[in-house]
Amino acid sequence: MKKLFFGPAGVPLSTRTRSTAAGIERVAELGLGCMELEFVQGVKMSRETALTVAEFANKKKIALTAHSPYFINLNAREPEKLKASQERVFQTARIAALCGATSIVFHAAFYLNDPPSKVYEQVKKQLQQITSQLRAEGNRVWIRPEVTGKTSQFGTLEEVLELSAEIDGVAPCIDFAHWYARTGKFNSYDEFTFILKQVEGKLGRQALDNMHIHVSGIAYGKSGETKHLNLRESDFNYVEFIHALSDYNVKGLVVSESPNLEEDALLLQQTYRATQKGKP
Repeated sequence: MKKLFFGPAGVPLSTRTRSTAAGIERVAELGLGCMELEFVQGVKMSRETALTVAEFANKKKIALTAHSPYFINLNAREPEKLKASQERVFQTARIAALCGATSIVFHAAFYLNDPPSKVYEQVKKQLQQITSQLRAEGNRVWIRPEVTGKTSQFGTLEEVLELSAEIDGVAPCIDFAHWYARTGKFNSYDEFTFILKQVEGKLGRQALDNMHIHVSGIAYGKSGETKHLNLRESDFNYVEFIHALSDYNVKGLVVSESPNLEEDALLLQQTYRATQKGKP
């Protein structure tokens, strides 16, 4: 991507009707640049609707991504749950491609008290099967496991970057709020840039040119994330976060997962534009 675009996770709250097309129109009206399609309760969009969404998003120049259902665990013990988890990723990727989306995001697995190294190998095996099948279908959507916010969830920054390095077609979704909630740190300019340096060191400059970022305010306890908050009601240091993205010339999509959705997307975009003023 040539720029950094900001937008909400789902149809903006200020949209008059709750359709995806109306959401895209509202995102465009607000002057934002992207929207994440939320399939978190299941992929229920028809092929016809998806093709209409693609046409409309292209016309309005809004970049799209999609979030897969929450009910995915690529470390499930039961074969039927494993198969169902794979199928949910396939369904999301296929509909997302028809919508013209560039990426799909998902929470990959739970540790279930297994050693992290064992879970990593299991998730890697599942993702290799998924990407191989999608590429065979001609589907080029990026498959993005997300940095997760709870210590019970697979998805440390290192795990997500390692998968992205090892599997063609896999790239990271870095949720900076989740990582802050999970670690209790990584909430300063130097720590944000440390993450960006890790991305570049592991995946090359091209990864910083094609980022998928989630951000919100966040509340957390000893086991990590408890709930998302609006940025100004939280202690997440969004100003320094934006400065880090600006200074490292990050490109791609920044998706607001705050409860107020588009308000924080606009706040982030305004903060970003303010940092860009005066730069050569």
